[in-house]
Amino acid sequence: MTEVSDFYCHQVLSGLVEVRVVEETQRALAYHHTRPSHPVHIVVIPKQHVGSLIDLAGAGEGLLPEVMALVQRVAAQVVQANGACSVITNVGDYQESKHLHWHLIHRGETQSEIHSQYGHHDI
Repeated sequence: MTEVSDFYCHQVLSGLVEVRVVEETQRALAYHHTRPSHPVHIVVIPKQHVGSLIDLAGAGEGLLPEVMALVQRVAAQVVQANGACSVITNVGDYQESKHLHWHLIHRGETQSEIHSQYGHHDI
């Protein structure tokens, strides 16, 4: 049997790993990634264990809206400071830690690099 990895419950929420908190609610936590792969790399997690986005059925009423409201607020902060933000969650084999989480990242490009790469169709 393969051991299930849940870095968020075992390390972050237990306090074994110290994190730089961005914002916290009663049921959710946003913090700077402990091993960032981008200049801005923030993780948002529910404080209770939920395996992934497809495992929300037993999570209890109101958890997803509260977590997503935190994702929305932090993403808006990243956009305000940097002009862009990617919001990513993974499921299945793409998910290294089996705890629902979102990565909010800014890759470090300038606005002109972003527009060159992704277009600028709304202006």
